[in-house]
Amino acid sequence: MSASSSCPPASAWRSAAACAGLPPRVVFSKKPGEAAPALRACARCTVRRACEETVAPAENWFDGVCGGRLWRSGRPVPVPARHLPAALAYLPAQGGSVA
Repeated sequence: MSASSSCPPASAWRSAAACAGLPPRVVFSKKPGEAAPALRACARCTVRRACEETVAPAENWFDGVCGGRLWRSGRPVPVPARHLPAALAYLPAQGGSVA
């Protein structure tokens, strides 16, 4: 199976996203504490990869949560572990370390 066939069509991933019902102020927050519900949603999201591929946060100065990371001006922001679900705590961009 190719990488592109594992992602839902662009029009479908948004409605399938675990964050679909969250308020925009949570999803597009720049603050880790406010973004925590969106980060928790990402941990269980089945379309996280399609989200990051479509939004391309590093390429467009994105602010908010995308693909399991908090972004500010298109750069991943370290998030204190207390705001992260265990499923995302391993991501180096979140402030964790990979040994």
